[in-house]
Amino acid sequence: MIVGEALGLLGVGVAAGVVSTVVSLASIVSYPSLLAFGLPPLTANVTNTVALLFTGLGAAFGSRPELAGQGSRVIRLGRVTALGGATGAFLLLVTPSRTFELIAPWLIAAASLLLVRPPSGRSHGEHGVLMRIALFAVAIYVGYFGAAGGILMFAVLSAMIDQTPAKSNALKNVLSGLANAVAAAGFALFGPVDWGAAVPLAAGFLVGGWFGPKIARRLPGQSLRYLAAACGLAVAAKLGYDSYTS
Repeated sequence: MIVGEALGLLGVGVAAGVVSTVVSLASIVSYPSLLAFGLPPLTANVTNTVALLFTGLGAAFGSRPELAGQGSRVIRLGRVTALGGATGAFLLLVTPSRTFELIAPWLIAAASLLLVRPPSGRSHGEHGVLMRIALFAVAIYVGYFGAAGGILMFAVLSAMIDQTPAKSNALKNVLSGLANAVAAAGFALFGPVDWGAAVPLAAGFLVGGWFGPKIARRLPGQSLRYLAAACGLAVAAKLGYDSYTS
């Protein structure tokens, strides 16, 4: 990879890292960019997942105020998302992606509409079996396909835990990072990762992931929820159009 391409991917990574930590749409920026740089779809998908690991690292460092007091929660729920991410990575390597491509727009649209609902002031509980199953299912999606997976996780966490959107967003960034980390480990061992593209993209993700929480914590009130919901509905419409007209 020439210097110009590496710098281009570095810039893509910074932008995608910010977008990831604020509205959970990193792959909408980075995945098409990898395709534009000439990577085949499967290679672009696994390369993107490996690089996304560094968004989680940057976000964890940049979200320390929001993560204060949530350490035990990260450990409890992190086990669920790590297992889901491993399952999703395995499915990606052994099954065709068509089924997930057809289901994904509906999942993203439903999660986006859930975010639009006014907060009820109560949560469904992070220890509930159904909520943990939902979190596990979202982590599978993150490890398998990932587009707007953070919006799905943000919606589930918002329903599970009664706390500010900024805190739920910070928790989402770390848990999504764990799902990506496990998937990335599998792809690094068994997938067609393009390391020449992964390294500069990962460096950009690290910077963008660190900077993004600074923006998220300054968004007033529930605007973070509404912004994520609007972006999610737009992505659902685009993915639905592409999936059902191809």
